[in-house]
Amino acid sequence: MPTHPTIDLGTVFDEHMAAEFQLHDADATMATMTRQPYLTHVPVVTGGFGQQDLHDFYRDHFVTKWPTDLSVERITRTQGDDILIDEFIVRFTHDVVMDAILPGITPTGRRVELPHVAIVGFENGKVAFERIYWDQASLLVQVGLLDENKLPVVGSEQARLVSDPSRPRNQLIDRAAS
Repeated sequence: MPTHPTIDLGTVFDEHMAAEFQLHDADATMATMTRQPYLTHVPVVTGGFGQQDLHDFYRDHFVTKWPTDLSVERITRTQGDDILIDEFIVRFTHDVVMDAILPGITPTGRRVELPHVAIVGFENGKVAFERIYWDQASLLVQVGLLDENKLPVVGSEQARLVSDPSRPRNQLIDRAAS
């Protein structure tokens, strides 16, 4: 029998996400994390390492830089003893500067639906690290910076297929063959 209560990592990560996306509070976000956490947004290599660096990133570039219509839909969650993997879709209108995922890009006013995968490690019931993945080409198509007609890339079709697996596939193959 364990000598300490089992910590629900999903609840901890849900509190972490709420601090980021609902409260927009860097201090509350950091309260869910270890003393030496790190965050890496893999497609654009943004984030932070260590308490102060990551707090500053959250405060200056992340929690205060999201559109007000942002929504997050979790698709799947896989959980182990000290790791959690979430697959989710982030939806928003690109109406603010978003340093963390679109550094240097002025708002386009376009709607975005973007699947993500987060690998989250835990130590002693707190978030120790996050590695967040998404398809940057899909994001750039959706905000109008890449032409999906000239490259083998797609926009919101990714999110729609993740939400509804019965949707058609292979349009890029068909397009390339014609």
